[in-house]
Amino acid sequence: MAVIHHTTMQPTKLELLTAWLPGRAWYAGGADAPSPAKAGGFRLDDPAGEVGIEFMAVTDGTGPDAVTYLVPMTYRGAPLEGAEHALIGTSEHGVLGTRWIYDGTHDPVLVAELYALLAGRAEAQHQSVDDTTDPTVAASLDPAGTGAELVRVTEGPDHTAVEVRETGTDAPLTLRIRRVLRPGADGGPGRGRVTAEWLLPDGATARGTYAVAD
Repeated sequence: MAVIHHTTMQPTKLELLTAWLPGRAWYAGGADAPSPAKAGGFRLDDPAGEVGIEFMAVTDGTGPDAVTYLVPMTYRGAPLEGAEHALIGTSEHGVLGTRWIYDGTHDPVLVAELYALLAGRAEAQHQSVDDTTDPTVAASLDPAGTGAELVRVTEGPDHTAVEVRETGTDAPLTLRIRRVLRPGADGGPGRGRVTAEWLLPDGATARGTYAVAD
């Protein structure tokens, strides 16, 4: 299990997202700078123990205009070669030093572990508690392979499409990461999906689809 260090990060993840979100194709905010607040999420373990993996839900705005976004992130101790375009930013971690923080949809480690979660070979972990699974996360997929290799990433108006190659098969599979979260939304048809809970601005708990496998 990954160890969660309760320490400082400068700048914080939310500060980095404040600068990064407006440049996304799926960002629905207006002219004002975003003010993202953590609304939920979960973690996955990297079997090699090198890469931190977090699916963070953040809510921007208040009242009926509030929008919740899903930002999968990976935390690395060195730059990920060829992923400069996916860098959210760097931060100084109080224990681990400099961390390179990436949009995880472009990180092969996150993609492989998301596939493992869908296939029932990995468990979602609590976002901020060590060695604790997150019971709100449910995943299902009838996998054709034993793993998945990242092929390409395409941004959509409310999702990111991650094309993968399943190990041992040439059958195409696309993981659609829902970027704009809507309570109760099922994400449309697909072979599998990941559902989870997050918090609304009024403190209520909402549930919807985080990802769909087509």
